[in-house]
Amino acid sequence: MKNSILYWSIVILIITVTAFSVHNPFTSTYIESIKAQSTAVSKMESNSIYQQIKEKAKELNKPPQNAEIDPVWKATPGYNGLVVDMEESLKAMKKENIFDEKKLVVKQIEPAIHLDNLPASPIYRGNPEKPMVTLLVNVAWGNEHLPGMLQTMKKHHVQSTFFLDGSWVKKNPSLAKMIAEEQHEIGNHAYSHPDLKKMTNARITEELKATNEVINATLDKSPKWFAPPSGSYRNDVVQIAADLNMKTILWSVDTVDWRNPDPDEMVERVLSKVHPGAMILMHPTSSSAAGLENLIKGIKDKGYSIGTVSDLMDEKRLIPKTLK
Repeated sequence: MKNSILYWSIVILIITVTAFSVHNPFTSTYIESIKAQSTAVSKMESNSIYQQIKEKAKELNKPPQNAEIDPVWKATPGYNGLVVDMEESLKAMKKENIFDEKKLVVKQIEPAIHLDNLPASPIYRGNPEKPMVTLLVNVAWGNEHLPGMLQTMKKHHVQSTFFLDGSWVKKNPSLAKMIAEEQHEIGNHAYSHPDLKKMTNARITEELKATNEVINATLDKSPKWFAPPSGSYRNDVVQIAADLNMKTILWSVDTVDWRNPDPDEMVERVLSKVHPGAMILMHPTSSSAAGLENLIKGIKDKGYSIGTVSDLMDEKRLIPKTLK
């Protein structure tokens, strides 16, 4: 009897100890440690690739930049951050077991503060880290030069933002439609090219609203960007534009083409001043029409892409070609 009790006691003890050893936290930790070691070994097998990804990530990773009111440049759009996904990149290269920059998996991180979160303020440039510029074409005259400028932009696959004077659109609906049909962005340039800084708020509102109405009636478009004639404004002008769902656009580089400079000299001067996020002011003049092709080529040779104001204000980070 005693032997039987002793036997079953031992059996129960063994079962209990075995069960405890499988499910106790110390054993679980050990199993997880084994798994981790297994993963580490797997990474070691691709150590060279993993290290190359890690080094490339140090170069490519960028924190997002919030939109802000700069003391000099006023409202400045934000810019997405960039992060290399180490594990996904390793998986993408594991089959060939060769580091391939084109297979890096990158993710964009949005900033916390956007342009729309800022109080009404003029915009003189895009984000200073974005390798893009935009051409601002203010149109209130110069009809004879528009077809040639549009043809040059089409040839070089460039879309720009044309700020149209309301009275000009009313008198020249076919030219306005030609601009829109070429997929250029349409902005508001007030109705009668006035000095808005000297006008009452009521007259400012009339100028902007009348222009939006004629653009909408002629082109079925609602401008979201407004360029004050001659760059003349006061805070009321900016706020009224904001109340009409438009942001006020100025410029950081001026062609001064209305003075009819020598086209080559104008292009050389503009290219010497161009910068990331530049907004280049021009008009349909003989100088800009003659120099536009060389200006576009020069901008691209400097490594900048050319887009509309909306493209430039977009927070999406431009990905290096090597990652596409």
